[in-house]
Amino acid sequence: MRHKDTLPANYFENRYRADIDPWDFRTSAYEREKYEATLAALGKPSYADALEVGCSIGVLTTKLAQRCEHLLAIDASQTAIDAARVAAPPNVTFETHMLPDSFPKGSYDLILLSEVLYYFSAADLRRVAELCCESLSADGEIVLCHWLGETDYPLTGVQASKMFADAVAMRAPVCRILRDDVFRLETLTA
Repeated sequence: MRHKDTLPANYFENRYRADIDPWDFRTSAYEREKYEATLAALGKPSYADALEVGCSIGVLTTKLAQRCEHLLAIDASQTAIDAARVAAPPNVTFETHMLPDSFPKGSYDLILLSEVLYYFSAADLRRVAELCCESLSADGEIVLCHWLGETDYPLTGVQASKMFADAVAMRAPVCRILRDDVFRLETLTA
């Protein structure tokens, strides 16, 4: 049975308290391949200010930080944030936010949303897209990545991806789908 509403922060907090790596980010071959593909999809060699939404325990965060002067990594779970801080390089700042109600202030030349958009209801996803547009620098890019398998989340990976791309089309009309098999990886730019 598919959830109808955005999954609440305590859903994630409870998952991380029960198992600090509930989706096997540290050991999964799927995750390793996804991280490599995501980093290869980045349109620039480096970014001044980047935002990673849904950083979890920071496995991708530490890799992404190598390409950023400053990286703000956010998650809804304080437990996940605490785990991510342990191995984080000094150019990463961590904050707890539950989107769309709490969106970090700032302007970003990269916004990464990896495996997070399908946790939102359609209305909340559109609001997240609006907030991303407001925070994206003039020459910024948005990178999306979503698993395409079946879940009970409010949206499927394809639905979330398409809905988000449609919502940001005025601000970032160039959508390139780089991979569309086990996961969908795409970039959105001006």
